[in-house]
Amino acid sequence: MSSISLLSPDTPIKYNLTGLRVSSTLDKSVGKKHLIDGNPETCWTSQQGLPQYIQISFQTPVVPETMQLTFQGGFVGTRCAVKVPSPTGWNLLAHVFPEDINRRQEFSLQQQASSAGVNALRLEFEESSDFFGRITVYELKLLGTILNG
Repeated sequence: MSSISLLSPDTPIKYNLTGLRVSSTLDKSVGKKHLIDGNPETCWTSQQGLPQYIQISFQTPVVPETMQLTFQGGFVGTRCAVKVPSPTGWNLLAHVFPEDINRRQEFSLQQQASSAGVNALRLEFEESSDFFGRITVYELKLLGTILNG
C-alpha cells in the first residue's frame, strides 16, 4: 500500500480528519486552519510559553509514515515530541529536532509507527528557538496509510 497525504484538502483523506486542535493561537489571522490549508502565505502562531502542541484526530486509524513541517525561522519548535493516544494519556512515538530554518523539514516516523494505526497524533513542542516560546508553522503535512478505508 502506498503512502498518501493524511491532511491534504485535495485527497479523500480530508474526510478522515475529524479534529485539529492547538494549545494556543496568537490571534485569528494566524489560526490553526492555516496549518493544513495548502497556502504557503498563511501560518499558525502560538502564544508565548511552552509547551505548545498541535493535535490531529482521525475518523479511522492511520499509520503515520512521514511528517513535513515548515516553520518561520526564529520561531521553530526545536524539540518536538510526537505522541499517540493510549488508555492512560499520550505515549511518546518519537522525538524530532527541527532546525531553526524557513525551509520544509521532513521526519520519518516509519520505524516507530505501529502497523495497527492510531486515531490521533499530537506534536508537542517542548523547546523553541524563540526566547518567549512562540511557535510559527506555515505548513504541516503528514504522509501515511489509512487503515479500514
